[in-house]
Amino acid sequence: MFNLESGSKLSIYEQIYHNFVQLITVGSLKENQKIPSVRELALELRINPNTIQKAYKLLLKDNYIYSKPGSGNYVSEKEKYTNNYLKGIKKELQENIVTLRNQQLSKDEVINLVVTYYEEG
Repeated sequence: MFNLESGSKLSIYEQIYHNFVQLITVGSLKENQKIPSVRELALELRINPNTIQKAYKLLLKDNYIYSKPGSGNYVSEKEKYTNNYLKGIKKELQENIVTLRNQQLSKDEVINLVVTYYEEG
């Protein structure tokens, strides 16, 4: 279910966060579906519960999940997290364009790359 890499530049809690975002945005986890408790996921992944809690706090902050006191955490409705998700993608795109520009790619080359990848689907 989760792809965690020990050599990643991202911390474990960030990797867990990104794994959940991926599962939610592609529809593997459905709206209002309960997600594992902090303790359950910590045991499954053999990770400190505080690390899981940190990822869940970020998911809550970004509206990917919501909490029902005494019941657990659930996947939010798509409209609640879509704006944050798109903001993140736009920020990554901006960073990548800056990197390409710093690598001396022309504006036309960058635009052609974007068009090519867009058309490939």
